[in-house]
Amino acid sequence: MSKYYYDLHLHSCLSPCGDDDNTPNNIAGMAKLCNLNIVALTDHNSTKNCPAFFEAARGYELIPIAGMELTTSEDIHVVCLFETLEKAMQFDEDLQKHRILMENKPDIFGLQQILNDQDEEIGQEKYYLPNATDISYENVKDYVEGFDGVCFPAHIDRKSNGVVSVLGTLPESPNFKCIEFNLSGSVLSYSERFDLSDKIILVNSDAHYLNMMRDAENYIELPDGLNTEEEIVSSLFKVLRGETL
Repeated sequence: MSKYYYDLHLHSCLSPCGDDDNTPNNIAGMAKLCNLNIVALTDHNSTKNCPAFFEAARGYELIPIAGMELTTSEDIHVVCLFETLEKAMQFDEDLQKHRILMENKPDIFGLQQILNDQDEEIGQEKYYLPNATDISYENVKDYVEGFDGVCFPAHIDRKSNGVVSVLGTLPESPNFKCIEFNLSGSVLSYSERFDLSDKIILVNSDAHYLNMMRDAENYIELPDGLNTEEEIVSSLFKVLRGETL
């Protein structure tokens, strides 16, 4: 088995809370400096910077994953990842009918920039992205899996928008295969509080600034001899789904 160092929760300048310097090319370049192998772009309720990110990441010989950080109707953050860019963009299009639209105020919340593969602005998202959708925590897993994606509760060890902080517990349903922590040091205490024995534990940075990205530490083991991006991504998603490799 080979180790693939990952960060599956990163924000670009499309997220209003993301720094303007978090362009697709800058994120990819920093990920390379951090010695990461697999990186996912997960802006709030949007995948619109993923096409540019894919081009940038491949330029640095990284494995890009398209995703988003979806906000449920309870204001819980859930990371959603997709095996192909095409499925991610289809999901983005469908999600628009579930968003609660409130016009963004860039001077208060920040810009929501859509960029091309040269980091040139090609548009701005008009409506404030982090708003809650009408998709419940109970239904989000089925919704994402309808687009062949996988999802998991984001940063359950944080006080804002984590499922534990919002609901006071980690519900047994839906049965997510993966659980995300923001800090590896939190895993033990939460494992003592909740039964995580059947969960895949992920630790991601949730970086909104380039200096929040972390050096390679957390990894997923995949079979030796994977030669193409498609093979690596396919194996990664089998792991995330809890399937046997």
